[in-house]
Amino acid sequence: MAESMKGLHRSHRCTEVSNANIGEKVTVMGWVQKRRNLGSLIFVDLRDRSGLLQIVFDTDSVGEEGFAKAETLRSEFVIAVEGTVTKRTAAVNENLKTGDIEIIATSLRVLAESQTPPFAIEENSLTKEDIRLKYRYLDLRRPDIQSKLMMKSKVLGLMRTFMSNEGFLEIETPILCKSTPEGARDYLVPSRVHQGNFYALPQSPQIFKQLLMVSGYDRYFQIARCFRDEDLRADRQPEFTQADMELSFVDIEDVLDVNERLLKYVWKEAIGVDIPTPFPRMPYHEAMDRFGSDKPDTRFGMELVDVSDVVRNCEFVVFKGALEAGGTVRGLNVEGQGAMPRKRIDKLVEFAKGYGAKGLAYVCINEDGTYKSSFAKFMSEEEMNALVAAMNGKPGDLLLFAADKKSLVFNVLGAIRLEMGKELGLIDEKKWNFLWVTEFPLFEYSEEEGRFMSMHHPFTMPMEEDLHLLDTDLGAVRSKAYDCVLNGTELGGGSVRIHQSDIQEKMFELLGFTQESAHEQFGFLLDAFSYGVPPHAGLAYGVDRMIMHLTGTDNIRDVIAFPKVKDASCMMSKCPSEVAPKQLEELGIAIAIPEAEETQE
Repeated sequence: MAESMKGLHRSHRCTEVSNANIGEKVTVMGWVQKRRNLGSLIFVDLRDRSGLLQIVFDTDSVGEEGFAKAETLRSEFVIAVEGTVTKRTAAVNENLKTGDIEIIATSLRVLAESQTPPFAIEENSLTKEDIRLKYRYLDLRRPDIQSKLMMKSKVLGLMRTFMSNEGFLEIETPILCKSTPEGARDYLVPSRVHQGNFYALPQSPQIFKQLLMVSGYDRYFQIARCFRDEDLRADRQPEFTQADMELSFVDIEDVLDVNERLLKYVWKEAIGVDIPTPFPRMPYHEAMDRFGSDKPDTRFGMELVDVSDVVRNCEFVVFKGALEAGGTVRGLNVEGQGAMPRKRIDKLVEFAKGYGAKGLAYVCINEDGTYKSSFAKFMSEEEMNALVAAMNGKPGDLLLFAADKKSLVFNVLGAIRLEMGKELGLIDEKKWNFLWVTEFPLFEYSEEEGRFMSMHHPFTMPMEEDLHLLDTDLGAVRSKAYDCVLNGTELGGGSVRIHQSDIQEKMFELLGFTQESAHEQFGFLLDAFSYGVPPHAGLAYGVDRMIMHLTGTDNIRDVIAFPKVKDASCMMSKCPSEVAPKQLEELGIAIAIPEAEETQE
């Protein structure tokens, strides 16, 4: 039977008790991690979010009734204990913060009993993730998960402190917004009052933070909840936390400076690491050419090599066909792997196909300098020698090649580079390689849409020296956009915004908006721009990704209290779920789910 805690007041969390408290009477509360009954003594490891503390029960201190109660304790019972702090005389545990002290209990109250949990509450649990997510409220008791969420809380506090000291105002923007095109799919919310109309949950506070600059607030900051209806992966969730900012009367240098100082402050205060500043900078096209990625991991080499000119006149149809179609041929030198077994090479070929490649060409350079290759018979000895020389190939090296349109080759070889870097232990996990990737293309061509679309969003400013290209060569226009990259992950990104109405209207025109459709979607922003707009720029971080780095996890679900799984559902609460017909009726909504097509035997 659960007891009341009336008259009790917790004096310390478990690991707040220390040698300085020896001889003092304390009151601690938490969950039973483990109970050991030695007959005349009962030892209990008490757990709360701070850690573990050993409690000792004996009849002399707690009485026979208290001792009998202690014998009933099981894992995850919630208890309150009064007792005296003493030095451990034996079994000192150097792995515990409280490993050299214990509490001699004088009273015990059982505040709540517990069923046997479906898995042990312990660090680095081997229990399947779907079971842990079903019982997420138990999973969240595990110390390793708690430490990650506590780190997240600490970092958010540090960011708020820094931004406040830099003159940023924390201002909330709406969650119920107008749906706008471009970007990921919106989550829609039906309106009961305006039937047939919908709100959208914000993919970011973009338009509202620009309006705050129009309103003269100068420096805005927000820990914002954002929502995107897109397919999930290891570092993506349908709802996530964004550290969002916007600044007036600034250009790129100002934004990068304040953010380098912000990250330097957070890393130092959170984990005691000094980040060197300023961060290196790399234009987008250089990042793609060298690493096949706009978020390159610069902790190791193995850079891409363009061999298009070297093989331009060869008769190997894969290379020849790609170049004739306007594509490219590029390679990777996986040094020292020339003896890689054929089965492993075949797996790399399949890996490449998973990223859209039709295949992968290779050359193994034997220790005697001869070649074992998938395509040598289609090339002359001189052509092969020239190709190997261009790749700086040496005896014992493995050369891998992809040939296709440039975007696909970058995608394939960039992924293989990372795969090989991990597999061969080339990545120094102790490094913190921050990097600004700059000068992104303003537009990217969508084969699916058959038109140019914004690479970031339609409010991104073109580089002034490229403005003339808006009428002649959209693919060559660079933007004043920048991404903050850490160890191959995009931590955040932003841009200088368009503040001139004529350039903004030109952008909408190039993206296929008529004047009427632009005003229908963004009229309130365009109207605001007619009342004096300061030059402004901003940036937003994915907080959850940042915490993944700071806590050393590769799963975003580890740093979100109640995450969704791959199909954007919650295994604990079973959402999304059906709703009552009455609710749909009030909203004026009828559900029509397409029936699966019947298949003939």
